[in-house]
Amino acid sequence: MGPQNQSFVSMFILQRFTDDPWLQAALFGFFFTLLVVALMGNGLIIMAIHCSPNLHTPMYFFLLNLALMDVVCTSTVLPKVLQSLVAENTISFGGCLTQMFVFSWVLGSELLLFSAMAYDRYLAICRPLHYGTLMSSRVCVALAAFVWCTGALNSLVLTCLALPLSFCGPNLITHFFCEIPSVLLLSCSPTFVNDVMTIVADMFLTGLNLLLTMTSYSFIIASILRIHSAEGKQRAFSTCSSHLVVVTLYYSSALYTYVRPALGSAGLFDKAVSVLYTTVTPSLNPLIYTLRNKEFKVSLKKLLLSHK
Repeated sequence: MGPQNQSFVSMFILQRFTDDPWLQAALFGFFFTLLVVALMGNGLIIMAIHCSPNLHTPMYFFLLNLALMDVVCTSTVLPKVLQSLVAENTISFGGCLTQMFVFSWVLGSELLLFSAMAYDRYLAICRPLHYGTLMSSRVCVALAAFVWCTGALNSLVLTCLALPLSFCGPNLITHFFCEIPSVLLLSCSPTFVNDVMTIVADMFLTGLNLLLTMTSYSFIIASILRIHSAEGKQRAFSTCSSHLVVVTLYYSSALYTYVRPALGSAGLFDKAVSVLYTTVTPSLNPLIYTLRNKEFKVSLKKLLLSHK
């Protein structure tokens, strides 16, 4: 077909999870609950850390940044998912690009943030005497700025590479939101450069950061095992175990999704993996990081009582 006869797509259709009304209602309740839990849980983390001077430490500073990212991630994906379950499941070309950019920004930034959090725990446990100097307020702000800016730059490059692509039909995205691998499958233009850059970015952000995180934790575990008292070991492990759980969930699902962008349309398992790191993990993070943290629970309790 010649270029003059091509009809270019200005609107995409997001594939629904199901067309069964009962299942749609159940999924709406499930995703709405996750949205509320994620926004309220991460909102409480942000408020508690901001209002409690005893939580103004590097560990909680990075946790506050993680909570902000989870709020943005959830707000970018879930409202459109809820809309597609009860009303129209379309999204404009501009809206799709915006969702791609914001989500990729947050995803990349979170992966970098996990490395910064692991480095913080490494200094706190393995080099406690130099911790205050090596992880000063200036260093924390610089690390956070690097995390946000690098994530934004990576997302900007990948999104701009999608701008020149032609989309001339079909316009059904076999996914529940606009994610780069799924959108590239619809392009009428060659996507070799896009696929290569997506994989390179993923190997850098996911693979390299996973290696840095695991290296930090190998030193941390070795240091903990040298602690003689059982109480000291338990305290050290409690500050790291929650981070390891989140890192394992996030890295494994993100690596799976972005290493296989050219293997075909997103199947049911692919969607389940995406649900894990786009909606479930942001909802679980507040629980995982705070349930075993006595210092945070005490500060949150004081904050809530002071507002009664």
